[in-house]
Amino acid sequence: MNIPSDLQYLKSHEYVRLEGDIATIGITDFAQDQLGDVVYVELPEVGRIVSSGEAVAVVESVKTASDIYSPVSGEVIEVNSSLTDEPENINAEPYGNGFLFKVKFTDLSSQLLDAAAYREVAEAEA
Repeated sequence: MNIPSDLQYLKSHEYVRLEGDIATIGITDFAQDQLGDVVYVELPEVGRIVSSGEAVAVVESVKTASDIYSPVSGEVIEVNSSLTDEPENINAEPYGNGFLFKVKFTDLSSQLLDAAAYREVAEAEA
């Protein structure tokens, strides 16, 4: 199970990479593994104002569909539009080319976990 220590996580299996006031958001390696082959992604619109904890995207796999929650509040400034044609990038590179969207954030969730705490959550669900 790949859980990079430089990211923060939600118990609902989203990750956030913080760089200045930009948050890159996606689903964790554990989440993509549990979902199976991702076949469709519904991304938020650029310019949308999102709140921490709000469902803002959907990832569908051969098994199920899952809401994706924002770990930050702010404005969506970029979506990974390549996922429209290549949703399998989420399975192949969840922390790289499989990211979902970026937010210029104004506030972070108080529910963010570090890698060690998230590992405990994932292992309990495995």
